[in-house]
Amino acid sequence: MKINKKKFIYLISPNKITKGFYKDLKLVLNLNIVSFFQLRLKKYSTKRKILIGKKIKKLCRAKKVKFIVNDDPWLAKKLNAEGCHLGQKDVSIDEARKIIKNKIIGITCHNSIRLAKIAIKSKPSYLAFGAFYSSKTKKTKYHATTKVLKEVKKLTNIPIVAIGGINSNNYKNLLLNKVNFLAISGYIWNNKKYKPVRAAELLK
Repeated sequence: MKINKKKFIYLISPNKITKGFYKDLKLVLNLNIVSFFQLRLKKYSTKRKILIGKKIKKLCRAKKVKFIVNDDPWLAKKLNAEGCHLGQKDVSIDEARKIIKNKIIGITCHNSIRLAKIAIKSKPSYLAFGAFYSSKTKKTKYHATTKVLKEVKKLTNIPIVAIGGINSNNYKNLLLNKVNFLAISGYIWNNKKYKPVRAAELLK
C-alpha cells in the first residue's frame, strides 16, 4: 500500500449523517490530506448504509480517497469499497479476504503486541492501535502509548494507524513516532470551536 506523507488522515464518519454532512465532507476532501474514509455507522440499517455509502464513495473516488467499510466485509463487497476495517470481534482477516479478495483489510489491535503478532501472520494492509488519547466518539477501553508503536515498528513494515482523541494539539507527536495514518472522527465532525473544514486545515 502506497503511503503519501501529505495524506496522513484516516477520516472516520460521524455517528450520525446530517443533511450538511456531504457538503462538509467534500470541503474536507478538497484539502488533499485524507487517504482513507471509513464508513462507521453502528445504528443504521444495511439499506441506509448502502444509500449513504454510495454517495460517500462517489465523493471519495473524485479525490482518490480510499473508501473503507467498518466491521462488514459483505457490505464492503456490495458497495465495491476499496476495503474493510475489522475489529477483534469481527470475522478474521482470512475470512474477510475470501469475501473481498485482495482489497484493503485493516485490523484493530488496541494496545496489544500479542494481537499485532497474530494479525501480522495474516498480512493485513494496516494495523490500528489506540486509544492514544481519551475520545468522546467511542468509549475508551484500551489505552495505547508510543512505546507500543516502537515495539511494532521492530516487528513489521505494515503501515500503522493511530486512533483515539487525536486533534490539532497532539497529532504531531504521533507523526513524529512514525505513525503512517491518524484516524480522526470527533475532532472533525463534533468540534465545538471549528467547522469541519477549518478543523481539518489545522492538521496540515
